[in-house]
Amino acid sequence: MTDNVLKAADIMTRDVITVTPETSVEELGRLFIERDISGAPVVDSEGRLVGIVTENDLIKKERPFHIPTIIRIFDAIIPIESDSRVEEEIKKMTATTVQDICTRDVITVDVDTTLPEIAEIMTEKGVHLLPVMDGDRLVGIIGKKDVIRAISG
Repeated sequence: MTDNVLKAADIMTRDVITVTPETSVEELGRLFIERDISGAPVVDSEGRLVGIVTENDLIKKERPFHIPTIIRIFDAIIPIESDSRVEEEIKKMTATTVQDICTRDVITVDVDTTLPEIAEIMTEKGVHLLPVMDGDRLVGIIGKKDVIRAISG
Protein backbone atom coordinates (compact mmCIF):
# COMPACT_ATOMS: atom_id res chain seq x y z
CA MET A 1 0.00 0.00 0.00
CA THR A 2 1.41 3.38 -1.03
CA ASP A 3 1.12 6.36 1.30
CA ASN A 4 -0.35 9.20 -0.79
CA VAL A 5 -0.70 11.66 2.08
CA LEU A 6 0.81 15.05 1.26
CA LYS A 7 3.65 16.19 3.47
CA ALA A 8 5.14 19.56 4.35
CA ALA A 9 7.84 19.13 1.69
CA ASP A 10 5.09 18.75 -0.96
CA ILE A 11 3.17 21.93 -0.15
CA MET A 12 5.69 24.35 1.36
CA THR A 13 7.00 27.50 -0.26
CA ARG A 14 10.71 26.93 -0.74
CA ASP A 15 11.71 30.50 -1.53
CA VAL A 16 11.38 31.77 2.04
CA ILE A 17 11.51 35.51 2.62
CA THR A 18 13.23 36.06 5.95
CA VAL A 19 14.10 39.06 8.09
CA THR A 20 16.68 39.64 10.80
CA PRO A 21 16.10 40.84 14.36
CA GLU A 22 17.62 44.18 13.30
CA THR A 23 15.14 44.74 10.43
CA SER A 24 13.23 47.96 11.10
CA VAL A 25 9.49 47.86 11.67
CA GLU A 26 9.03 50.26 8.72
CA GLU A 27 11.09 48.01 6.42
CA LEU A 28 9.07 45.00 7.61
CA GLY A 29 5.78 46.70 6.75
CA ARG A 30 7.04 47.59 3.27
CA LEU A 31 8.25 44.01 2.75
CA PHE A 32 4.84 42.58 3.69
CA ILE A 33 3.10 44.90 1.23
CA GLU A 34 5.60 44.63 -1.65
CA ARG A 35 5.94 40.84 -1.46
CA ASP A 36 2.28 40.24 -0.52
CA ILE A 37 3.15 38.10 2.50
CA SER A 38 1.59 37.96 5.95
CA GLY A 39 4.69 37.08 7.93
CA ALA A 40 8.31 36.04 7.85
CA PRO A 41 10.70 33.87 9.83
CA VAL A 42 13.32 35.82 11.78
CA VAL A 43 16.84 34.44 11.34
CA ASP A 44 20.14 35.36 12.94
CA SER A 45 23.41 36.09 11.11
CA GLU A 46 24.08 32.35 10.73
CA GLY A 47 20.63 31.74 9.26
CA ARG A 48 19.25 30.03 12.38
CA LEU A 49 15.55 30.48 13.12
CA VAL A 50 15.15 32.77 16.14
CA GLY A 51 11.53 33.90 15.77
CA ILE A 52 8.61 34.68 13.51
CA VAL A 53 6.92 38.01 12.84
CA THR A 54 3.47 38.49 11.33
CA GLU A 55 1.04 41.19 10.31
CA ASN A 56 -0.64 40.71 13.69
CA ASP A 57 2.59 41.71 15.44
CA LEU A 58 2.63 44.97 13.44
CA ILE A 59 -1.04 45.62 14.18
CA LYS A 60 -0.58 44.95 17.92
CA LYS A 61 2.14 47.61 17.93
CA GLU A 62 -0.52 50.21 17.05
CA ARG A 63 -3.16 49.23 19.59
CA PRO A 64 -3.97 51.52 22.53
CA PHE A 65 -1.99 50.96 25.70
CA HIS A 66 -3.91 49.53 28.64
CA ILE A 67 -2.97 51.22 31.90
CA PRO A 68 -2.89 48.58 34.63
CA THR A 69 -5.29 48.90 37.51
CA ILE A 70 -3.69 49.65 40.85
CA ILE A 71 -4.79 49.31 44.46
CA ARG A 72 -3.67 51.77 47.07
CA ILE A 73 -3.39 50.21 50.53
CA PHE A 74 -1.78 52.10 53.42
CA ASP A 75 0.20 54.34 51.05
CA ALA A 76 1.53 51.35 49.09
CA ILE A 77 0.69 51.14 45.38
CA ILE A 78 0.17 47.59 44.20
CA PRO A 79 -0.21 46.90 40.48
CA ILE A 80 -2.87 44.30 39.69
CA GLU A 81 -1.06 43.14 36.53
CA SER A 82 2.45 41.80 36.45
CA ASP A 83 5.17 44.33 35.70
CA SER A 84 6.64 42.14 32.96
CA ARG A 85 3.37 42.21 31.02
CA VAL A 86 3.19 46.00 31.21
CA GLU A 87 6.84 46.27 30.17
CA GLU A 88 6.20 43.94 27.23
CA GLU A 89 3.26 46.07 26.04
CA ILE A 90 5.35 49.25 26.26
CA LYS A 91 8.22 47.56 24.42
CA LYS A 92 5.96 46.47 21.55
CA MET A 93 4.35 49.91 21.24
CA THR A 94 7.72 51.66 21.06
CA ALA A 95 9.33 48.99 18.90
CA THR A 96 11.60 50.07 16.10
CA THR A 97 12.98 46.66 15.10
CA VAL A 98 11.65 43.16 14.50
CA GLN A 99 13.38 41.82 17.63
CA ASP A 100 10.99 43.93 19.74
CA ILE A 101 7.78 42.53 18.22
CA CYS A 102 8.55 39.01 16.97
CA THR A 103 7.42 35.79 18.62
CA ARG A 104 10.44 33.83 19.80
CA ASP A 105 8.62 30.63 20.78
CA VAL A 106 8.09 29.43 17.20
CA ILE A 107 5.95 26.44 16.32
CA THR A 108 7.60 24.59 13.43
CA VAL A 109 7.06 21.41 11.43
CA ASP A 110 9.54 19.17 9.68
CA VAL A 111 9.56 18.15 6.02
CA ASP A 112 7.75 14.87 6.78
CA THR A 113 4.83 16.37 8.74
CA THR A 114 1.60 15.33 7.03
CA LEU A 115 -1.07 17.69 5.72
CA PRO A 116 -3.63 16.54 8.34
CA GLU A 117 -1.06 17.17 11.09
CA ILE A 118 -0.29 20.63 9.65
CA ALA A 119 -3.99 21.51 9.55
CA GLU A 120 -4.41 20.33 13.14
CA ILE A 121 -1.43 22.37 14.37
CA MET A 122 -2.70 25.51 12.63
CA THR A 123 -6.19 25.05 14.05
CA GLU A 124 -5.28 24.01 17.59
CA LYS A 125 -2.39 26.44 18.07
CA GLY A 126 -4.01 29.32 16.20
CA VAL A 127 -1.00 29.87 13.92
CA HIS A 128 -1.18 30.86 10.27
CA LEU A 129 2.45 30.37 9.28
CA LEU A 130 4.59 27.33 9.96
CA PRO A 131 8.32 27.35 9.24
CA VAL A 132 9.44 23.98 7.82
CA MET A 133 12.68 22.63 9.24
CA ASP A 134 15.09 19.97 8.02
CA GLY A 135 16.98 19.36 11.23
CA ASP A 136 18.03 22.84 12.38
CA ARG A 137 17.86 24.32 8.87
CA LEU A 138 14.92 26.42 7.63
CA VAL A 139 13.89 24.93 4.27
CA GLY A 140 10.40 26.29 3.68
CA ILE A 141 7.28 27.90 5.05
CA ILE A 142 3.63 26.87 4.98
CA GLY A 143 0.80 29.39 5.15
CA LYS A 144 -2.96 28.96 5.23
CA LYS A 145 -3.11 29.46 1.45
CA ASP A 146 -0.69 26.55 0.93
CA VAL A 147 -2.93 24.27 3.00
CA ILE A 148 -6.08 25.41 1.17
CA ARG A 149 -4.36 24.93 -2.21
CA ALA A 150 -3.32 21.39 -1.21
CA ILE A 151 -6.80 20.48 0.01
CA SER A 152 -8.46 21.94 -3.11
CA GLY A 153 -6.08 20.53 -5.65
